[in-house]
Amino acid sequence: MVILVYCAVSSIPEPLIAEIREAQVYMKSKKQVVSEFRRTEIIDAARSVFARRGFSLGIMDEIAKEAGIAKGTIYLYFRSKTNIYKAVLHHDMQALNKNTLQQIDAAQNLKDKIRAFALARLQNAEDKRDFFLIMDSEHGSLSLTRRQYRDWLSEPVLRLASAIEEAASHGVIRPVPAEKTAWIVADMTRGAIQRRLLGQSNLPPQEEAEFLLNFIWTSLAPGADPLQSQSLASAPASLAQA
Repeated sequence: MVILVYCAVSSIPEPLIAEIREAQVYMKSKKQVVSEFRRTEIIDAARSVFARRGFSLGIMDEIAKEAGIAKGTIYLYFRSKTNIYKAVLHHDMQALNKNTLQQIDAAQNLKDKIRAFALARLQNAEDKRDFFLIMDSEHGSLSLTRRQYRDWLSEPVLRLASAIEEAASHGVIRPVPAEKTAWIVADMTRGAIQRRLLGQSNLPPQEEAEFLLNFIWTSLAPGADPLQSQSLASAPASLAQA
């Protein structure tokens, strides 16, 4: 039997074998594409359900109905509702970070990069306001830990820190600890988002970002009051590393 199979395979022309292998690669890729598409459908549906109902009231049947699939199909991709919720967070933070990095890289100078950083995050929170309200209100194992917050923000913050360091070296701004300052910018942006979610600010995201930028730039600019610059550089470590 083994000999027969070997002989049959060995008699296949090389070009045909290459075509078979290409087809196998294509089929595998197609399966992965379908799987990723289905996961994204479920994540998008879950985000809508959680935004309307909250985590505790958002049930799997409703997520399945929103996605237009059978409830059992969900369990092919996610073990539980908690897994879906965390997948929504992970998916959205990855997309946000990618967009933030693109906006920072497209900006030509530090002032524009700080504006881009703040605006990308403010606009994202505005576009997904209902879900952000749910995310911000969850507690326990579902809430964002400081480590998760820091890990998710790390790449955009370090990109901003690099721009701050370069600007300081050219005398565009006062000398300040670059990474610490970048984290302060991130925390101020997060604070602005939380105020908006609480209804304490109804400014458009562009105006909110501009207000933050002007406040930050006052402390960074070469002509700023030295006391303001000193207060920024000596801010508590807990603020910069939250």
